[in-house]
Amino acid sequence: MASLFCPTSFLRPSSVYRSRNLRLQSHYHHHLFPLPALSSFPSLSSFRGPQFICTPTYSNEGTVSVINFEDFAEKDWSFLDHDDITSDEQRDRKAKQIISAGDIRENSRVLVSIGNEDFIDRLVDLSPCQLLLIVHESLFTLAGIKEKYDKVKCWQGELIYVPEKWAPFDVVFLYCLPGLPFELDEIFKVLAARCSSGARLVISYPQGREAVQNHRQHHSDVIVSDLPDKVSLEKVAADHSFETVEFVDEPGFYLAVLKFRKAGEE
Repeated sequence: MASLFCPTSFLRPSSVYRSRNLRLQSHYHHHLFPLPALSSFPSLSSFRGPQFICTPTYSNEGTVSVINFEDFAEKDWSFLDHDDITSDEQRDRKAKQIISAGDIRENSRVLVSIGNEDFIDRLVDLSPCQLLLIVHESLFTLAGIKEKYDKVKCWQGELIYVPEKWAPFDVVFLYCLPGLPFELDEIFKVLAARCSSGARLVISYPQGREAVQNHRQHHSDVIVSDLPDKVSLEKVAADHSFETVEFVDEPGFYLAVLKFRKAGEE
């Protein structure tokens, strides 16, 4: 049975779960969501509607029993999957460059924050690893990934709240940093506590800075910041023992690769 982790006992609503139930069971202060068959679901990018919180019913034993959903909606992340300007060949080349920057080994523990399904497909295909954890706010994006890759671990929630049980990470991909609603300093502080010494942090946006600014205008509920320039990034990174290995900020492509050194280590 495919399961994914959710850090709260309630979900954002969407019509995909109209007249459906989800069973939950307590797990390390998070919850496992057994997924119903996804083949009959509408497109994962089609969910709209007002958001509200639905409170679960608890059984006498203290575990969550059944949640019923009327309407179910969440933020629209589908624009991350659309790129009408870049050719398939260019997208493939950029994805390979981003993945290669992680220097993934078979025993690597890898975290991806807000990656789209196409990137995950390429990552799974190109770089087998010991652990691959996908972190995303969107339950439906995670459901689509989990349907295809049952061994990939999925956790719904914000990056800074990822449980320590999966750490330390050897490679971290921040595929859409501007979609994280936190200050850069706070993100680096958390990553410094979750990364192994020598870990590589890969910050990327395949369509570049201009595309982020455009997305921010049209999707301001999702894209909440711009990509950091080199000076700003290096200043924050140095405060948390990360050093820049590579930095590319070109029209149509952004890539920053950093390496983590624990304090006191050469």
